[in-house]
Amino acid sequence: MSTPRRRLVIVVRADPVICGHSGEARNLAEAALDRGFDDVRIVTWPIERLQATGLPLKPLDGVLPYSPGITVERPEPVGDYKVPDGRWLAGITGRLVELFTDGVPTIAMSLYLSPHSLAIADAVRVARSTGLPVNVVTVAEAVGSDVTNVVRACVENDQFGAAAHVLSSYLEHDICLAVSAFTRELIISEAAAVDALHGTTFAAQCRERVTVSYPAVDVGSYLNLPPSDVLSSRGLSPDGYVLFLSRLAHAKGVDDLIEGFATSAAASSLQLVIAGSGPDAARLRALAEESSAASRIVFLDDVDDAEKAHLMAGAAAYVLPSKPRPEFVETFGIALVEKMLAGGGPVITTDTGGIGEAVGDSALIVPVDSPSAIAEALDRVLSMSADERAAWEQRARAHALQFDRVAVLDGILARVSRVQVPWVPTPVG
Repeated sequence: MSTPRRRLVIVVRADPVICGHSGEARNLAEAALDRGFDDVRIVTWPIERLQATGLPLKPLDGVLPYSPGITVERPEPVGDYKVPDGRWLAGITGRLVELFTDGVPTIAMSLYLSPHSLAIADAVRVARSTGLPVNVVTVAEAVGSDVTNVVRACVENDQFGAAAHVLSSYLEHDICLAVSAFTRELIISEAAAVDALHGTTFAAQCRERVTVSYPAVDVGSYLNLPPSDVLSSRGLSPDGYVLFLSRLAHAKGVDDLIEGFATSAAASSLQLVIAGSGPDAARLRALAEESSAASRIVFLDDVDDAEKAHLMAGAAAYVLPSKPRPEFVETFGIALVEKMLAGGGPVITTDTGGIGEAVGDSALIVPVDSPSAIAEALDRVLSMSADERAAWEQRARAHALQFDRVAVLDGILARVSRVQVPWVPTPVG
């Protein structure tokens, strides 16, 4: 086997987890092949470990295969049961050290700061200490929930050391990214909270170093969809349903959607399709059973990658009424972009977190926690003329095209090209 000339390593939770940055890892990996990388690796966690966490997973048999040239590595844990959780992180970090010490020019990118950026930062330090050839540029992308889940919690619980670990490891990377301007400001705000308590200077460093790189979307898979029997196989008809497709979590506002759908006069003959899985699934099913529209509400927890775009394109409207919660704020909204690319009825959403950056002026915005506003928006959307709906669809698609995965990767590579790689020994022999 020939020695690779150019490598991209992405450390992430990855497929089959239902979350935006897992899909982004796939998209960046595929785009890297288009840009001439001959060794692309996604380093992630063993399937059984992901299952044990309770994370919302896609159906394993519905995950599309990666293109040839992309290798998904799931390192085995290092050590025995006496090191409970650190064993898996040790496996990932150890594998990264091996990849960083063979002299192949490598871009190493983490999606989600803790623990993925920690693993890369630690692996680079170890790799450089070995005296072996190291040629690595590191990129850390903060998605937002990693900041709220870790840094904010550390501030609230006075866990300075853990907060400092995450922030310093983030700033150790050659390139520090955030998935939206909202996320960048969130990072700076939380860093400032740490500084105020402990006299550190993380906020100023983040303000200087962190730039915005929007999530990478596979634009091509949502345009010009071929004929499909997806809708008929699900008992659905084009424009015969309102769609929610995302994780089933409290912050997604599905409870408000159920109530708003039930009171929308224009939606009285339509179905509501709630597609996804997550920690709020049981509560939402119970809520739907009590709704006056119970007979018209359908839950789908097994939608695979190939079905998603067709479900989006066939919907009369797509509703994501996200609301800010202590545990999660929508920092961008990849599903919204995917829906706008696929076509179909307009998007109804809220101006929460980074959603405004995802949708621009191409969605109907409703207040958070307002089922009545959702009902009014549905009434408006479902009464649109064909010309008005087509205009919304055209504007939405034009806005969403900017998030094409190759264009996003090109932006990251432009940043990489300006980095001076430190200490690159010449291999012996």
